[in-house]
Amino acid sequence: MNKKFLIAWAVLFVVSMIGGFVVHGALLHADYAKLPNLFRPEQEAQKYFGWMLLAHVLFAGAFVWIYQRGRESKPWLGQGVRYGVAIALLTTIPVYMIYYTVQPMPGVMVGKQIVFDSILTLLLGIVVAWLYRDRAAA
Repeated sequence: MNKKFLIAWAVLFVVSMIGGFVVHGALLHADYAKLPNLFRPEQEAQKYFGWMLLAHVLFAGAFVWIYQRGRESKPWLGQGVRYGVAIALLTTIPVYMIYYTVQPMPGVMVGKQIVFDSILTLLLGIVVAWLYRDRAAA
């Protein structure tokens, strides 16, 4: 672990948390409120917020680690988009499809989760590629 890795990890954590709030706390809030038997009430969920922070810390660290190991000497923007798409195909899309299969979740809401979180993952790929742009271009 070097300074660049730690900075990228911190930046990705912040962007991931903000993006997660926008997607789940704002864009999907009304959809979640319609399913009180599947999701914790906001008051109760706050007691578990530490787990949310830990999940985003782990995600951000792994996201940066995998990117840094697989980047190539190509333009950073294309690499960021490619990486974001790959991670969305690896994690976001299959996870929500599995949730849809095993939980009584409305298809429209799952579609929104997939689209919004895939866009966020693409943005995270671009951010990490931008943070590593000078070494990738060298």
